[in-house]
Amino acid sequence: MNLFNAINKYRRANWLYRHGLKVLARIYEMRIYQAHNSFIPASCEIGKGTLFGYKGIGVVVHKRAKIGNNCAIAPHVVIGGRSGHYEVPVIGNNCKIHTGAKILGPITLGDNVEIGANAVVIHDCPPNTVWGGVPARCLKTIDAGEKSLKEE
Repeated sequence: MNLFNAINKYRRANWLYRHGLKVLARIYEMRIYQAHNSFIPASCEIGKGTLFGYKGIGVVVHKRAKIGNNCAIAPHVVIGGRSGHYEVPVIGNNCKIHTGAKILGPITLGDNVEIGANAVVIHDCPPNTVWGGVPARCLKTIDAGEKSLKEE
């Protein structure tokens, strides 16, 4: 376990935030920003097993965003809101978000979704799909047979 990863600092900050120690949580947020040039607020929800690639360099997460379990988030990913919308992204379990992708607005990514590098996602993504482009579009649907081959 790498103690210098942004996700580990986030987990400490989130624990402090949930236990009413918001000033200490804010100090951890500032340390994440200083060390990793990332904004990962203690108030967002990030599931167990989720990892940030390259120690979370340049990752920006909205304070109300929800990220599921066992996701992989590459550097310079933005998970945030959009002008005129209160809601923010909800990301399912086992998702992979590649370098430079932007997940914006009141959208939901289903489980097992993969977002390509530099894609801009502004629409809901159903489970077991691969997305890419600007704006992102569905490139592929992963069926159960393909999924089981990858797991073996």
